[in-house]
Amino acid sequence: MIWNTIQNIFRIEELRQRIYFTLAILFVFRLGAHIPTPGIDGVALTAFFEAQQGSIHRFFDMFTGGALARLTVFALGVMPYISASIIMQLLTVVFPYLERLSKEGEAGRKKITIYTRYGTIVLSLVQAFGISAGLESMAAPDGSPVVISTMNTWGFRGLTVITLTAGTAFLMWVGEQINERGIGNGISLIIFAGIVVDIPGAIINSIRLVQTDQIQPILLIIVGVLMVLVIFAVIFMETAYRKIPVQYAKRMQGNRMYGGQSSHLPLKINSSGVIPPIFASSILAFPATITGFITIPWVQAVSAQLMPGRLLYSLLFVIMIFFFAFFYTAIQFNPVKIAEEMKRHGGYIPGIRPGKKTAEYVNGVLSRLTFGGAIYLAAVCILPSILFVAFNVPFSFGGTALLIVVGVGLDLVNQIEAFLLNQNYDGFMRKTKRRQARAASLKL
Repeated sequence: MIWNTIQNIFRIEELRQRIYFTLAILFVFRLGAHIPTPGIDGVALTAFFEAQQGSIHRFFDMFTGGALARLTVFALGVMPYISASIIMQLLTVVFPYLERLSKEGEAGRKKITIYTRYGTIVLSLVQAFGISAGLESMAAPDGSPVVISTMNTWGFRGLTVITLTAGTAFLMWVGEQINERGIGNGISLIIFAGIVVDIPGAIINSIRLVQTDQIQPILLIIVGVLMVLVIFAVIFMETAYRKIPVQYAKRMQGNRMYGGQSSHLPLKINSSGVIPPIFASSILAFPATITGFITIPWVQAVSAQLMPGRLLYSLLFVIMIFFFAFFYTAIQFNPVKIAEEMKRHGGYIPGIRPGKKTAEYVNGVLSRLTFGGAIYLAAVCILPSILFVAFNVPFSFGGTALLIVVGVGLDLVNQIEAFLLNQNYDGFMRKTKRRQARAASLKL
């Protein structure tokens, strides 16, 4: 069955080209993740990060595929772009001008995209400058400075800011190219690739720690079982729906009776998908990354509290997950519009009056589903990290990473299946038209 599906995928030329293009773009991303930023002593930087086991650097480095630890041209990743997207969506609700743009169709969305790009550049400049300033005070355990001593202070800062900003701008363009010419969501796939590439290294490192008696084998087994349970939970929740029954009234058109059919309104339990944890991680990455590079004691104390598993980080993360779950769901679903469309087509929910009562009922169901989905997202993202910290497990691949990997993977599979279904439908319609044409020619 799986083999036949794979054969069907590569049998369709357009889908095959899209997959090859996506893989080629991701290869370029991985190649850029190994191009170092000028003026950095790579040996001293590696030694510094090895001494920072369990720090906030290690956690956010996972989302860049190791680019932050190596301080390559893609060290900032796509987090500035995600942060800019969040800001633009929030501003769309606040400012009427942006709200009008969002409702103007393709032209309005293009303008908002341009504003998002400008915002990405601004955030990248600020974040890159903070990192460049912090690097100057960093040193390896043996005292070797991370920044090459021959570099001029402002020359190094300017070069680092330009390099890191250009890297983020390139990744933003790469993500848009995947959306247009590839398969899947470009930005999500870049984050997906950055996380997946570190999985083999994390597994090898965990086995090495067992061999050196730094952690107990039973603890590693518990971690493995926990990860499997999280994966199954994510798959179940991401594919679960609440079906609201909808009945369509019968109506007469001429001498024929239409309607009278039963249907349902499918509402996902987690309608926001992996957006809330990605948005929350992006927002926390901004102050956490900058404070992590500053050696001032009180700043380091704040940075330590922004570690996954710590109380402050967990509290902020949960609050942001709930906020973005409700915010993103409100953007996607409008109960009033759903009720109006249902009424226009003669549909109604059994026991609920059409119009305002239907909108209130759908809004109530949607709110309860969103609340349950937010609890699920918070539990999956926070609980594994807390357990890892409690049992002192040196394993950064926690619930957030698993949720993103599985969620993006499911979305990619769904897009491929939709593409295959569409191709099969087009093929069926072409065969039907040929059959009808052949039958018409025989009659003549």
